[in-house]
Amino acid sequence: MIAELFTNNALNLVIIFGSCAALILMSFWFRRGDRKRKGFLFHAVQFLIYTIIISAVGSIINYVIENYKLKFITPGVIDFICTSLIAVILTIKLFLLINQFEKQQIKKGRDITSARIMSRIIKITIIVVLVLLYGEHFGMSLSGLLTFGGIGGLAVGMAGKDILSNFFSGIMLYFDRPFSIGDWIRSPDRNIEGTVTEIGWRITKIKTFDNRPLYVPNSLFSSISVENPGRMTNRRITTTIGLRYEDAAKVGVIVEAVREMLKNHPAIDQRQTLLVYFKPVC
Repeated sequence: MIAELFTNNALNLVIIFGSCAALILMSFWFRRGDRKRKGFLFHAVQFLIYTIIISAVGSIINYVIENYKLKFITPGVIDFICTSLIAVILTIKLFLLINQFEKQQIKKGRDITSARIMSRIIKITIIVVLVLLYGEHFGMSLSGLLTFGGIGGLAVGMAGKDILSNFFSGIMLYFDRPFSIGDWIRSPDRNIEGTVTEIGWRITKIKTFDNRPLYVPNSLFSSISVENPGRMTNRRITTTIGLRYEDAAKVGVIVEAVREMLKNHPAIDQRQTLLVYFKPVC
C-alpha cells in the first residue's frame, strides 16, 4: 500500500522535497547575507514555494481519501485547509512587505504618522479583499458576504460601542492631525502631558516627562482641548530687568531703548504687540 502510494505520487513527492530544499537554501543564503535583500522578490519566491508545497501535500491527501475510502475527512475539507493556509501565508508576506515599505519611508524622512496610517489602511484593504476572494472561492456570493458583513457590523456595533468610538476617533485623529508622533502635547482639561509615541486604532500612547507610559483612549480627544506647543509659530518672552534706585531718573530712557532694540531685532515678529513698561516695586 505504501509502495503504491509513493509510486502514484512520485512527482508530488519530488516537488515537496525539492521545494523544502529550496527553502532551506534560501534560509541559509539570507542568513549569511544582508537581511535588507529580503525584498519583494524574496517574499514572492518564498510564497510561491509554500503554495507549491501545500498544493502537492493536498493532492497526496486527496489521493489517499479517494483511493482508501476515508470517511472521517473529505476532499472539500482538505481544499478548505489548503486554501486557508495559502491565504494566511499570503497575508503574512504582504504585511511584511508593507512593514518594510513603512520603515523605508520613515528612513527617507517622511512623516511617521502618515507612513503608519497608510500602511494600516493598506493592510485593512488587503484583509477585506482576501476575505471577499476567500468567500467567492467557496461559493459565497458577494451580496451574501456584504449582507453578512452588515449584520455582523451591526452586532459588533451594539456590543462594542466604546471600541468603535475609539476606532473612529483614531481615524479622525489621523485626518485632523491635531498632533503627530513625536509631538509634545498637553491638555488643560485632563492630567495629560507628554510626548506622543504612537497613535493606534484604539489608544494613543504618550510618554510623560518622568518616562511613565500613558495610554489615552482615542475617543477622549474628541471631548477635550489639546495644546500642541511644538506647533507654535511664535514664542512669547516675558522678562524683568532690574534697575538700581539711583537710576530711577533714567527709567524712561531705558524703557525706550529696550523698545527700540526689540523693534530692530531680526528675531522679533513685528506683527505682534510689544509691551515694554515700568513696573514699580513697593
